[in-house]
This record gives sequence, structure tokens and C-alpha cells, in this order.
Amino acid sequence: MAKNVVGTDLEDCSFDPLTGFYREGCCETGAEDVGVHTVCAVMTAEFLEFSMQAGNDLSTPRFGFPGLKPGDRWCLCASRWVEALDAGMAPPVVLEATHAATLEFAALSDLARHAHTP
Repeated sequence: MAKNVVGTDLEDCSFDPLTGFYREGCCETGAEDVGVHTVCAVMTAEFLEFSMQAGNDLSTPRFGFPGLKPGDRWCLCASRWVEALDAGMAPPVVLEATHAATLEFAALSDLARHAHTP
């Protein structure tokens, strides 16, 4: 079983919309996942705009992708989350659903500062 950033078993991120590199609802990663889609983030309007400006439009539905809206959970690329952090636009993170591989890109202290609290 994969581990999350706090050292426990990786929890599911979202089934609606269905997320994850492998579209299994969790932020699992593997050799095929060159983007390292390991951060379970809760979308905000600010982050969705930031992502669009950075060249990755996550809001527009296309090719079977439903498009994301604020409040949706999504497995983000770890490097994109760090870019958003540096720009002051990092979305909240569900720590228990964020894969431990994220720690190769982001400090646990930064992730914890942005922890989603339901």
C-alpha cells in the first residue's frame, strides 16, 4: 500500500470527478507518471486561474474531461503545486490523500501550512 505525506496509508482523493494519473480516485504514481500527479488538492478559483495562465486549463470540459470547479478535489502535479506555492496561489492540500512522493518536491511544512480543513 502506498503511503501519504504523513506516513499512513494513502487515502482516496476523488471519485467525482474521477482523479489520479491512473484514474482510480487516488494520487498513486508510478514510472509512467512523468508529471508526478501526487498532490490531492482542493481547487480554488484563484488556483484554477493560475493554472490556466500557466498553460494548463483545468476548468474547461473537453475530451471526456468534465472541467474542474472550486471545491473539486484533483491530483495535481507536484511541481505545479510548488509553482503555485511560490506564486502565493497554492490550493489547499488533503494530506492523507497526498502521496509521499510529493516530499521529493515540497516540504511537509509547506504542505501542512496549506492543509485542507473540512
